[in-house]
Amino acid sequence: MRTRLERSYRFEAAHFLPKVPPGHKCARMHGHSYLVEVAIEGEVDAELGWVMDFAEIDEHATPLVRQLDHQVLNEVEGLANPTSELLAAWWWGKLAPRLPGLCEVVVSETPTSRCIYRGA
Repeated sequence: MRTRLERSYRFEAAHFLPKVPPGHKCARMHGHSYLVEVAIEGEVDAELGWVMDFAEIDEHATPLVRQLDHQVLNEVEGLANPTSELLAAWWWGKLAPRLPGLCEVVVSETPTSRCIYRGA
């Protein structure tokens, strides 16, 4: 049986987008209440009855939340231009080597604006 696990994480952070056209509102420092959703797909282990323990996902995602929470994202290595797209790819790059079955990372800056990344 194949299933999908999803786990959500929240953090607060500031950023600005240095590559937008002059006068664009996102060129100024501003903040978001980010929501990041991590999805894992795989076969349910017949003996354990699960694909993966949610705590295993937390083991890898929680340190990333701690690294980003209440920070200026532009100052984090690899996030000089922290668009939703590049932030989703950053999360993927950190999680994919450690989480087998990672299939999707969703980054929401607001309740109505999100980026869905499904890997390279």
